[in-house]
Order: sequence, then structure tokens, then C-alpha cells
Amino acid sequence: MTEAASEAVTIAFTTAEAAGPTARVAPGGTLLEAARSAGAEITTTCGGRGRCRSCRVKFVQGSVPPFTIMDTVQLGHDEVHEGFRLACQTRINADCRVMVAPPLVEGGHQILAAVAGPASTSCTGLDSGVEKWLVTARRPSDENHQTSDLEEILSAWGRLPAGAVSRDVIAKAPAALRDQAGVLTLTSFNDEIIDLEAGDSTAERYGMAFDIGTTSIVGSLMDLASGEVLASFGGMNPQAVFGGDLMSRIAFAQFKPEALRKLRARVLGAVNGFVKEACAEAGVSPSHVYKVVIVGNTCMHHIFLGIDPTYVGLAPYAPVIRDPIVVSAKEALLKLNPGARVCFLPIVAGFVGADTMAVILATRIHEGDRVRMVVDIGTNGEGVMSAHGRLMAYSAPAGPALEGAQIRHGMRGAMGAIETVTIDADVHCGVIGNAPAMGICGSGLIDGIAKMLDARVLNPSGRLRPDADAPLPPALRERLLDADGSPEFALVWAAESGKGENVTLTQQDIRQFQLAKGAIYSGILLLQKIMGVPDEAIEELMLAGAFGNYVNIASAVRVRLLPPLPLERIAYVGNAALLGAQMALLSETERARAATLARKIEHVALAKRPDFQDIFVHAVGFPAADAAGAVPAMSA
Repeated sequence: MTEAASEAVTIAFTTAEAAGPTARVAPGGTLLEAARSAGAEITTTCGGRGRCRSCRVKFVQGSVPPFTIMDTVQLGHDEVHEGFRLACQTRINADCRVMVAPPLVEGGHQILAAVAGPASTSCTGLDSGVEKWLVTARRPSDENHQTSDLEEILSAWGRLPAGAVSRDVIAKAPAALRDQAGVLTLTSFNDEIIDLEAGDSTAERYGMAFDIGTTSIVGSLMDLASGEVLASFGGMNPQAVFGGDLMSRIAFAQFKPEALRKLRARVLGAVNGFVKEACAEAGVSPSHVYKVVIVGNTCMHHIFLGIDPTYVGLAPYAPVIRDPIVVSAKEALLKLNPGARVCFLPIVAGFVGADTMAVILATRIHEGDRVRMVVDIGTNGEGVMSAHGRLMAYSAPAGPALEGAQIRHGMRGAMGAIETVTIDADVHCGVIGNAPAMGICGSGLIDGIAKMLDARVLNPSGRLRPDADAPLPPALRERLLDADGSPEFALVWAAESGKGENVTLTQQDIRQFQLAKGAIYSGILLLQKIMGVPDEAIEELMLAGAFGNYVNIASAVRVRLLPPLPLERIAYVGNAALLGAQMALLSETERARAATLARKIEHVALAKRPDFQDIFVHAVGFPAADAAGAVPAMSA
């Protein structure tokens, strides 16, 4: 993508009968907003809140944006996989052509009424397990009647709780029973009473989903009754000051309870900050948040719960617990309703954590008999392959290089970060916000290295070429610099940057990148080898992770981060870990499915494989191009 192309994207609207208007808009807006600006008619029965199917569109050309939780709730996995999206929920970042569905005549309510029920049209039924009951109870009034406040409340409820009523709920009973003439709201989770309050609050039923990553934390506040996302949030994981990768965090906490408490305090502070921020934005009381689902890798999972991660970092790298966990918000030290249930999805093994389990839920990779793979690119890279009735997973310590860390001019994907690179006779960089370049983010790193390979600035071993090695154009030859005896390549000159110095990629940066992408790609190659799946047999490769959504797929293939597949077989699925957490939040059926699937996944320990070293060395290098610039296909 050129710098000009990053300023606006073109969206062509069409119907089944004829071509429609075209919109040219700034990236990041919703498809619905673009349609309205172009005069394309899209019905929004729910007002653009993602609570109906009326704004359904189908992507027929260009990159299909990742699906959201509301896409899956309203459309189901089959339609989502076919390229259907809700226009009000879909944000556009690339040129595309979309087919606008006619006003729900073609799939209206009569057709839907003929199917078995909501489960037939939606992948996630709204069965969160949280229910609210409006009851009117009598307070004890006769000394001769042996009863109690709690007994009167349970009698009015008309059912027995699933377990013992907690002391915190019992303590609320006297006031709740007497405050509004016995009218009170009882809240249950899977028939276990978790809250009592005076009056009618049955309309207030909320939950939160979190994906706690090594580098960042993202999440959402959701209406458990409708599935609507009320607020989204995200930021850096404040534990990063103690180390950029998992092993650094584990080393910091190893055999040191005080260090573990510091790490836990950091993440709890961030999560509680997001709770406060999201509830304020949506106008929701934290006391009405009754369910939380948290996913993360094994290390983040253990630290959040205050579990010593020491032995996760020592062979055989076993987690302390793999089973799903449910605790109260009070136990988890979260500042919301004390009785809210905080649910952790199961861990698969070692460093294949609950976030990978959430990705599997979101992508439905376990369904059907197609050969499919999902790769989650982050500080710790995970991959899952589904083939021949088996599910196999790996985890690779990629380190933070792909997210801009350990790179001399690396930075997050924020204002001033180089995100795209084009090289012809000279170098042209696309910068986020069209601001002067301050550094380079992960997507720019991948794109830049791919274009440097094509321009013969880099050789297949990853070595920056000295001037004499290749007949480079003069402008490119000038950009090959020597910094204290180490070569580097200038992407942006100091006069054009926003920091008063050249923005460069150094030889050490290239090596850091090679180690990171080699770890991820070697895992892919090993799964292919073990499962007997050559490149041409992979029918779909899904690229997950918030970072993965911004990667130029062609560049990722060029640098051998991904297998050499036809580009149409590789698709973005966005932050699938968060989407899976949202699904488990809205559906106890999905949460139970995660527990079942976790025991069926086969884990591959990369370092224990005798052939890993050779495969890793191969994965670290770059594929050579022929004279015409073509890259030969590789096989596992």
C-alpha cells in the first residue's frame, strides 16, 4: 500500500441487480457510515447497534474485515465465513466491493420462523447463565411462625438455589426485604444466588470479557440480555516494566512471592481501571456487572490469579492447573459486584493457554473436515491445525519484536509509526496519521523487510548488502549506512522524520525479526510435518490477534512468516481471543464446549522434537527470489 492509499479507501456498493454508488472515505469508519455518505440505502432496524440482521452485507471483492461478536450473534458462523458482515459493526481499512442485501424480504421473518430456533441462525445463543428475578417477599411478622428473612425470599422465588447462599448475599437480605415493601431483585448464576437488591433492577444485566496478553490488555462491556457491546477498551499491560516477554516475567517472579504480588497488582490495577472506564462510558453501575470471562496465556492466567508461575518456566513447563476456574469477583479482587462470577477458560498445556482456547471457539476450527489452521501472532505465537479429525497446537516464544519492541526505532502502532513501505528507485513510507515518522511498528517492520528483500537490499540470509554486492539504484545505495561498524538501512531521513534523526532498520533489528518470525513459522512447519499436510493441502489459514489484522499478508508470506499459500486462502479474523471470550461470556454452552475441546487438543512441544533445530534454521532464513522476483513454493 502506498502512502497515498493509506489516506482513504474506496468502497463500491452493489446489489444483486446492478452496481451502486462508490464512496471514498477515511479508514477506520464503519461501513454503514460510508454507505450513508455515498447514498447507498442500508436498513438499520436497531439503529445501528448490532442487534438485528437488517444491515447485512456481503463482501464480494477485496479483503474481508474481521468479524465481531455481534456478527456471530446475528449472522452465525456459516454466513460470517461466507463473507457476510453487519454494516454497522464493520470497520473498513482497505478497498473493497460489497453487496447490499435487499430489505429483509429475501431472508425475512417468515423464513426464519420456519427454522428450528435461534441456534440455527446464530452461533452463540444468549444463555449467559445470569438471570434476574423480580420477587415480592413478606417479611417475618409472627413470632410463632418459625421462619427467617432468607427463607421468605426463597419462598417467594419459588425454587431452591443450586448451592449454599453466600454470607455476602445473606447480609443483604434484611435491608432488601424491608426497603421497598418486599419488592426485590434476585440475581442468579446457573441457579446459584449471587446478589439481592431492593426494587426492580431486572433490566440491568451486564458482563465483561478480557483478553490479557503479554503486551496489551483489551476487553469489552456487554449487555447479557442482548449481546450488545456497550464499551470497548484496551491499553498496554503495565507488567511490561518487568520484562517484555513471558520468560522475563516468570524469571522476575520465580521463587519470589513479593515479586509475584507486584506483577499481580499491576494487572489488577489495569483491569479495575478498565472496569471503571467502561462502566462510566456506558452509564452502567459496576454493581450490575455479574459475569466476567478472562482469557490469556498460561503465565498471564496464573499471575492474575496469584498462582506462582515458577514451574511454568521450568521443564517440563507444566501449568499448576488446566481446568476451567470460576471464582467470585470478591476473591478475584475485581471492583464490581462482589458476587459476580469470574470465569477462566481452560488451559491446553504449557504455554498454550486459555487465549488459544478462545481462538478455537471463535474460529470454529474444530468443525468440519477441511484442513484449516489459525495462527495468533503476538509476543507468544500460537498455532492450531485441524486435519484428519485431529486438533494439534503449538506455542512459540516469538518475543516482542513483531510488536515493535527490541527494534531500535520500534514503537506501537500509534501516531507516527511507519506501517507500510514501498521501494522502487527510492523508499516511500506510509505513516499512521500521516504524521512525520517517529519509528516503525510491527506491520511496518514486516512490510519493510519484504520490500527490502524484493529490492535486493537484503539477501536471503538476512544480511544487509554492502554497496558492492548488488547494483542498487543510487537513492537506495545512499540509504545503506554504517553505524559504528554495523550496517543499517534508512527508511526515513532525519529531515523528514518527527524525531530529528534517521529512522532506520539495523542489522540487529533484522536478526531480531528473523528469530521472532522463525519461531512462529517453524511451529507451522512442524504441525504440517506431523499431520502430513503439505502447503497445497491447507484450505484456509486464519490470521488472528489484534496485531495480525494490520499485517500485509503478501509481505508476511514473502518474509516466510506464513506458508506460501495463495493469498485468497489466508484471511484475517481479528482479535479472535477476545471474540472467544465474548462468546463464553454470552453463552454457557460455549464455555462448556471450551472445557470439552481442551482435552481433545494434542500439544506439540517444539523444542522436544529432534528435527526442530533444522526446521528452525530453515524458518529463520528468507526465501530467495528468482530473476523475475518470484518466490518458489516450499513444502513442510
